[in-house]
Amino acid sequence: MSKGDHVDLSRFIEGVKKRNLGQPEFVQAVQEVAEDIFDFIADKPDYHDYQILRRIAEPDRIISFRVCWEDDNHNIRVQRGWRVQNNNSIGPYKGGIRFHPSVTESVLKFLAFEQTFKNALTGLPMGGGKGGANFNPKGKSDHEVMRFCQSFMTELYRHVGADVDVPAGDIGVGGREIGYMFGQYKRITNQFTGVLTGKGLEYGGSLIRPEATGYGAVYFLANMLKTKGQDLKGKTAVISGSGNVATHAAEKVTQLGGKVLTLSDSGGFIHDPDGISQEKIDWIKVHKTKRRGRIEDYVSEFKGATFTAGKTPWGVPCDVALPCATQNELLGDDARTLVANGCIAVAEGANMPTDLDGVHVFKAAKILYAPGKASNAGGVAVSGLEMSQNSERRSWKEAELQQLLLDIMEGIHERCLAYGRVSDDYVDYVKGANVAGFKKVADAMLAYGVV
Repeated sequence: MSKGDHVDLSRFIEGVKKRNLGQPEFVQAVQEVAEDIFDFIADKPDYHDYQILRRIAEPDRIISFRVCWEDDNHNIRVQRGWRVQNNNSIGPYKGGIRFHPSVTESVLKFLAFEQTFKNALTGLPMGGGKGGANFNPKGKSDHEVMRFCQSFMTELYRHVGADVDVPAGDIGVGGREIGYMFGQYKRITNQFTGVLTGKGLEYGGSLIRPEATGYGAVYFLANMLKTKGQDLKGKTAVISGSGNVATHAAEKVTQLGGKVLTLSDSGGFIHDPDGISQEKIDWIKVHKTKRRGRIEDYVSEFKGATFTAGKTPWGVPCDVALPCATQNELLGDDARTLVANGCIAVAEGANMPTDLDGVHVFKAAKILYAPGKASNAGGVAVSGLEMSQNSERRSWKEAELQQLLLDIMEGIHERCLAYGRVSDDYVDYVKGANVAGFKKVADAMLAYGVV
């Protein structure tokens, strides 16, 4: 396409589909952003002429590699690993590593694309990337996980570095896995640098990193409610997931006076009409992380709760909802049910947990709806702060970090307001997040010329 020949939205999406055959998650992520960006750039020819959105939707590079490891029975196992480095216009690539059987190139490309905008919204100098492998750590011994992580990093180390690409944890990758990968990186390179975030406190990690994504999502939710003169006191919350993000979101909702009714895992969801208190949340944390247990065991421990197998919790009436499990867990019909049941606000704790149909339902109903690139940015924000602490060879106090997280989430909310306010009584947070994130990355790309 020649300079000045502006393609329309439908032709752009068709081009994305043709270039990314068999990658529905990535196409969905690009389409969700493009729907808002095309309106914003309609009267801004530079963005068209320099093909900015087209370039952001084409990763800088995708590294794919074989990961060989030996299980405890001395069988040789082979997995596939990836690192998608999407865009480093405003800083080093930054984004998690995911170990899960569902990991594909499409999933990682969508996550890296989303991460580019999310990181821009934080105001910190971080580009967007994502990585992972189709390895399932569940049911594996510590030694098996260690051997896999070491083999994974033996391939990945060539492509990462404190000023190049700084991975973190994600689904299936917690403190244990980060420790094994960091140890292998240090062993190979003989360098002690801030190449990974989410590290243990003993070797360069940051306080409040485990809490940051869940807490941040609730802080963003509180900021949205504040625009309506409301807060979380007395409100009921439905939350999906039972991992790090979900449990800390539940914890913060409880601290702010709300009542959490549900949590879930891949087997189904629990519903506790009495509320999932801090004591119960603490039990879940230990049960899921230390005992590697299932959420259904909750009903044996706490009377009055029920477990529904094979279902998501979106049919439970609530005031607010926080999807904190995984992508496309909240579908169009789920969104319609939430709206019909009186839900007034949704803040995504996971990455793209709502499908496009659901996004359109929430926007049409004009409820308070925060996309993950805005509301779950607290985790990567504190990862960015960990990078700063590593560079300075220091650790900040918890109170300082808690205040910084509050400030960053408030700043993201303000950026969404700046570009998403449709009327005095409605803010399109999806549009606000997409446009604010895009503009920062796009303006940096314009400054560099065609590179």
